[in-house]
Amino acid sequence: MTPTRPLAVIVFSGGMDSTTLAAHYQWLGYDLLLISFDYGQRHVRELEAARQVAAHLNAEHHVVDLSGVGRLMPGSALTDRTVDVPHGHYAAESMRATVVPNRNAIMANIAAGIASARGAAVVALGIHAGDHAIYPDCRPAFREALQQSVTAALDGFPTPVIETPYIHFSKTDIARRGSELGVPFALTWSCYQGGPLHCGRCGTCVERREAFNDAGLTDPTTYAPAVEETV
Repeated sequence: MTPTRPLAVIVFSGGMDSTTLAAHYQWLGYDLLLISFDYGQRHVRELEAARQVAAHLNAEHHVVDLSGVGRLMPGSALTDRTVDVPHGHYAAESMRATVVPNRNAIMANIAAGIASARGAAVVALGIHAGDHAIYPDCRPAFREALQQSVTAALDGFPTPVIETPYIHFSKTDIARRGSELGVPFALTWSCYQGGPLHCGRCGTCVERREAFNDAGLTDPTTYAPAVEETV
């Protein structure tokens, strides 16, 4: 009898980080349950990328509708169209405009509940060191607190381990790891602007371009015309 493979629940945006993360757990021998979220983000194009990547990985994929929650969170450039998406380097102070309060905690806790119900061994998030300066829910202290909270909330029930294998990786490290795993980077989506092509100017586009460049990899991304060289 073939042994059952362990299940990993991945909080999955369809971007470079979560796609590399999914490929990593598949490489480790896990079955994948990819959970994406529609929280009213202006870059809803990422959900189509998530579907395409999931199909490429032959992974189970679901989109959770949190759009009503997003409408109750004004002030973020990702959910509030009256706020401009800042251009420039992803570590700049102006990128605070892209914070959606408690976003990772909301998504991770939903994923943890699903994981418990499905008997999954792991809930994995693709947070990395490049996000620490701007996003408090991407830091090691957040991961530790999240594990404590999930463990307390599921006392007596199946409790997944919260894993963040890239929490000390740079984006360049993730690009290199993804290349080693054969990640289909051309299918992934990073841009926060919400247009048909990556804008090349917002913080996540700058970070994406920089990562491929610094890793010595060909960037497969099609950017909008007239993008100035910033890398």
